[in-house]
Amino acid sequence: MSEENQFSFENKEYRDTYRHSASHVLAQAIKRLYPDAKLAIGPAIDDGFYYDIDCETTFTPETLEQLEAEMRKICKEKLKIERFELPRAEALKLMEEQGEPYKVELINDLPEDAVISFYKQGEFTDLCAGPHLDSTGRIKGNGIKLMNVTGAYWRGDSNKKMLQRIYGTCFPNKTELEAYLNMLEEAKKRDHRKLGKELGLFMLRDEGPGFPFFLPKGMVLKNTLMDYWRQVHKKYGYVEISTPIMLNRQLWERSGHWDHYKQNMYTTVIDDVDFAIKPMNCPGGMLVYASEPHSYRDLPLRVGEVGLVHRHELSGALHGLFRVRCFNQDDAHVFMTREQMKDVIQETVRLFDEVYSTFGLEYEIELSTMPEDHIGTVEEWERNQDILKDAITGMGKTFVVNEGDGAFYGPKLDFHLADSLGRTWQCGTIQLDSQLPERFELEYTGEDGQKHRPVMIHRVVLGSIERFIGVITEHFAGAFPTWLAPVQVKVLPITDRVNEYAESVAAKLDALGVRVETDLRNEKIGYKIREAQMQKIPYMLVVGDKEAEAGNLSVRTRSGGDKGVMPFDAFAAMILKEIAEKAKEV
Repeated sequence: MSEENQFSFENKEYRDTYRHSASHVLAQAIKRLYPDAKLAIGPAIDDGFYYDIDCETTFTPETLEQLEAEMRKICKEKLKIERFELPRAEALKLMEEQGEPYKVELINDLPEDAVISFYKQGEFTDLCAGPHLDSTGRIKGNGIKLMNVTGAYWRGDSNKKMLQRIYGTCFPNKTELEAYLNMLEEAKKRDHRKLGKELGLFMLRDEGPGFPFFLPKGMVLKNTLMDYWRQVHKKYGYVEISTPIMLNRQLWERSGHWDHYKQNMYTTVIDDVDFAIKPMNCPGGMLVYASEPHSYRDLPLRVGEVGLVHRHELSGALHGLFRVRCFNQDDAHVFMTREQMKDVIQETVRLFDEVYSTFGLEYEIELSTMPEDHIGTVEEWERNQDILKDAITGMGKTFVVNEGDGAFYGPKLDFHLADSLGRTWQCGTIQLDSQLPERFELEYTGEDGQKHRPVMIHRVVLGSIERFIGVITEHFAGAFPTWLAPVQVKVLPITDRVNEYAESVAAKLDALGVRVETDLRNEKIGYKIREAQMQKIPYMLVVGDKEAEAGNLSVRTRSGGDKGVMPFDAFAAMILKEIAEKAKEV
């Protein structure tokens, strides 16, 4: 990497170092203005940084402005940032003298042979592993913004003290900061929770936290999405199954989930036997494969399932459709021989390409490698990781490595989708697994007449159907492409005299499979048009006496575009073509 790229904000390592250094500037500002505050931790995160503080003063937007001003002052002071190390006893003494009990606890929890490092800038010293910039002057004060304050339990433990977490962000200049803040404002307008309510798609109720209710229009959207999913998977040779929502403990022990995933599972007892509601579809899919003999001629066997799964999430983590406790996962398992692995992975990526391009979503790929809590040998993991790498690079695609974040049974490729605001969402995944086929003793008869063990991939393309709906709602700002829109056409009569004609137009469109509504209210046409636009309906057909006499339609789009007057057949042909081609824009 060139020196120019190394110190570019586009370089994640440099960006994280920059923002981690900014978190220390925040901590220094806090200690200057609130000397009795106790510091906890202050890492860089994807969109900035935060610092957890124990302070008697409750931080408000006004105090954040004061802290921001002090941070800019520290940046202008151009304080040299210096690293030094201390033996454990001296490190503990330093933090005790500074009155930092949380730092003392962190030091005591470090391994005996750990290097204990500190960073000093001016009068301020903090326990930290680093790395950092070499001076506070490297941080541009006009690129700093403290965003908000929330509560956060010390070390994420609800039995420990609630601290104040100050979130901030920073960029190398004011222009980039303002662009980011503008994006956040646009994101607020696109919030799927807000749009979901306004457009009548779904609701969230206190009676079922994390369990979304889909309303009629939301179900149209969901079912249209699923119809498309089935269409694509049929094209790629998948068959579809459905497995039970609840299975006994023995199955989950066999799969490894009882030992490695139980904290996220809902369990119950039936006839003195432990059962669990499925958090994923995989073990049921294993039983389906094992239910009949297979030959090498059957492989690769592509089996899909849109299964309703339940996972326990902490209440504080719940967020609209993005983080729920029950969701439909568009799962699929492909069983194959070892020789077929690379081809199957590449075929799966081509399916992903087709689906994501339909929604105008680009992606980046992340390879997640062996975690500490895993099953299977290191050699097997490394071999499977190499296969994933070869398959992706063989398609001319690139990836980044996410060390230690694989599933407990195998490495995976995660697909991070970029929406229209440049935000990324992890939706698709391809997980390579040779462990569950072993645990479930899956077999196929090879060309040699002998029994062999298949390997498999677990894969989702949309991920959680609910989450994907949240993503595309924000991506399209609720203005879904015509093929996906819950209501595709609204017929708007200008006067009561043409209500019959409006209803006949709607009936003919409905017979063609177009989702259509009429607005027969005794309201001014301008009001009806505005309401249809607010509902983000792709097409509005305005009909008056002239249109009724000639059998025509005055066609408008939700963006305000006027397509002029056209005969019914011309409009029908146009919209049916648009739906069939799944055009992205009206």
